[in-house]
Amino acid sequence: MSARIDDGSPPGSPRHDPVVPHELSVGQVSQRSGVSASALRFYERHGLITSVRTSSNQRRYRRDVLRRIGVIKATQHLGLPLAAIREALQLLPQGSAPTEADWARLAARWQRDLDDRAARIQLLRERLTGCIGCGCLSMKLCPLVNAGDRVAGSGAGAHFLDPAAAEVVA
Repeated sequence: MSARIDDGSPPGSPRHDPVVPHELSVGQVSQRSGVSASALRFYERHGLITSVRTSSNQRRYRRDVLRRIGVIKATQHLGLPLAAIREALQLLPQGSAPTEADWARLAARWQRDLDDRAARIQLLRERLTGCIGCGCLSMKLCPLVNAGDRVAGSGAGAHFLDPAAAEVVA
């Protein structure tokens, strides 16, 4: 499972390796990416990465999967939902590693979501000691921000943790 690569770089340079594995095993990807084999299977099950199967039914990954895993780990660290990560990865070219320009497009796409999350965190931080956002469900009256339970008409949940809703009902 290796391919001879001649990319034109001078012999002895890091890119000029006469025998580079064309595809990587689960163990190799796990070791190189720092992601467990079970996480790789999870990513694959959820459409974030793909593999091919050998004749003995073992998974093999293209080398570009390492960069995709880097993107996945970075976006998970930001707290983005799996669906948003999958949707964004589908916009990337298949069969090649995401480039700096690809990452810039994805980052711009997520900027609004991240700004909204930051606003929610700030609001939660400001109200954390006095109120849990009126999502307690058992209180009929909240002397702090929901006198007369006026938010009940908005449905269940912690409405005051949404900055837009907090402005409307406050």
